[in-house]
Amino acid sequence: MKYNKLGKTDIKVSEIGFGAWAIALDWWGKKIEEDEAKRMLKKAYDVGINFFETGDMYGKGKSEKLIGEVFKDMREEIVISTKYGYDFTGVEQVGHTELPQKFDADFTRMALRNSLERLQTDHIDMYGLHNPKLKNIRDDSIFNLLDSFISDKTIKTYQVALGPAIGWTQEGLEAMDRPNLSAVQTVYNILEQTPGNELMRKAKEKNVGILVRVPEASGILTGKVNADTKFDENDHRSVRKREWLKESLQKVEQLKPIADRNGLNITELGMKFIITKKGFASVLPTMISEEEVISYAEMSDGKYLSDSDMKEIYELYNKWPAYELKATV
Repeated sequence: MKYNKLGKTDIKVSEIGFGAWAIALDWWGKKIEEDEAKRMLKKAYDVGINFFETGDMYGKGKSEKLIGEVFKDMREEIVISTKYGYDFTGVEQVGHTELPQKFDADFTRMALRNSLERLQTDHIDMYGLHNPKLKNIRDDSIFNLLDSFISDKTIKTYQVALGPAIGWTQEGLEAMDRPNLSAVQTVYNILEQTPGNELMRKAKEKNVGILVRVPEASGILTGKVNADTKFDENDHRSVRKREWLKESLQKVEQLKPIADRNGLNITELGMKFIITKKGFASVLPTMISEEEVISYAEMSDGKYLSDSDMKEIYELYNKWPAYELKATV
């Protein structure tokens, strides 16, 4: 496993991180029982993953509790990142349904206090805003409060996790101007490079790490999804249109010659494409078994794509039709 410096900090995070939302929600076609979730977390640590990225809304605190239980006696050996911003009390979590958001001072203090308790720790390495809107990015009071948490050593740094859909460019660009922000999290993969390419360019300038989620393009790059795949309405991918599936699979066929000549399958090519890039800090694939934890960890082996391969991928991407970004609200 290879490790990267996390933005402006001296924190080192594994190239492959553990995105811990799937162990608390059945939004990826599988409900993971607690015993299996704990085995996955332990296996991740065993194979060199030290970065565990979660959020308080995942299973209404369940994901944080699992991490806290597994690593309560190993706090200094792992890097914990969690997020806040959703008031999930008294509401049902279903797929892409947007929950009420709050970033005011009282709610923020309460959310941080609850996360610390669930994680069984006195500090969080990286705290984050979960899917903030542009008005939140421009609200100095939010970031002044986060800065005070750094001063009192409750957190070491903070991030902005962009979403809920691909796009949201302006939020990411403006967030990077915050002096104590060390990371921006976004959807990014070999098929969906917008706005990630633009964000990574500014991230290099500002010494900010990009955290990549959905690197497998909602399963397209895993080989488990085909043109006939139908997602359950509870599945996070159910919003993907049939046309998107068909077009994405056609793009994969164009990428296969690059994968073949490098001795890689399409999943490995997609991951190698990301970790070859400068500006990223950690990739967070969706993992739903111990076997997948091992498989993804093995992709961080210090072998990267050549400049010519990267150039060919960019040329292919630039020939594909542009897609509409979700509007900033």
